[in-house]
Amino acid sequence: MTRRYFVPELSPTGGPLGLPADEAAHAARVMRATPGDRVVLFCGDGREAEAEITSVDKRHVFVLAEPPRNVDRELPFPLSVAASLPKADRARVLVEKLTELGVTQLQPLVCQRTQLAPSPAAIAKLRRAVVEASKQCGRNRLMQIGEATSFSQYLHQTDPDAASLIAHPDGHSLAVTLKSSGGDDGHSPVQIAVGPEGGFTDAEVEQAVETGWQRITLGPRILRIETAATAIVARIVLA
Repeated sequence: MTRRYFVPELSPTGGPLGLPADEAAHAARVMRATPGDRVVLFCGDGREAEAEITSVDKRHVFVLAEPPRNVDRELPFPLSVAASLPKADRARVLVEKLTELGVTQLQPLVCQRTQLAPSPAAIAKLRRAVVEASKQCGRNRLMQIGEATSFSQYLHQTDPDAASLIAHPDGHSLAVTLKSSGGDDGHSPVQIAVGPEGGFTDAEVEQAVETGWQRITLGPRILRIETAATAIVARIVLA
């Protein structure tokens, strides 16, 4: 598989450029890049460019890039996930899997049972994890991660035309709910909410239902945050 590197700014005409410091370090020290190697550069907005490495040292890697082109590997509909993020390692796993599955946006939630809201530094690390996962899976458009927000505020910012699904043990089956809401047509926007350890409170669920959200269940077993979110997304994307 061709090696991929993230370059936030790609010239529309191509030409010589240096990889960003962290990408250069990975290319030189981990991937053992050498002049003449062919690579792919992507900038996160849907474009990618083939390039050839021209020089390498311990801190710098220079390439000659071809003009970038749009290469679409995105889902045919917007898919967002709002979740009370688990602890660091598990949050990274969640971000990796949602990126691989094509989620458009991840919104960190602060709910009544959230133990610790993610710090700006933690959000920054997760955004870097999006880049790493995109390099691996071939996405050219980065999944967006918002700043942490309260569940109540989030409900007032959501898309009223989307199929809106909130995970809750007494909900209906995902398949039935998707069919009734139009979320299985492959085109309509879908938004998913997953609560913290211990789940959403009854008041939070009631508030969501009052604004048009539908409760869904994933069966009799209690799933961790990252498992539940990934399972719901996989069911929607891979069905």
